[in-house]
Amino acid sequence: MSVEDEGGHGNSPAAWTAVIIMLVAFAIGTSAFFFEVYWLVWASAGLVLVGLIVGAVLKKLGYGVGGERSAKAHS
Repeated sequence: MSVEDEGGHGNSPAAWTAVIIMLVAFAIGTSAFFFEVYWLVWASAGLVLVGLIVGAVLKKLGYGVGGERSAKAHS
């Protein structure tokens, strides 16, 4: 199997956007839990779900691995 045949392991704008949103949400949630701001813990849990939805929507729009709008599809 060559490098060109490999699926990319999520190296796409959709995946990166989703992961960055979720990492920020986890960082906020962890800090909020430490400082006992429980409403913010739950809000950051909601932000994790938003990251998941944003990733799925971007994938449907063609920004996923092998999508027509991702950079690897053009190379």
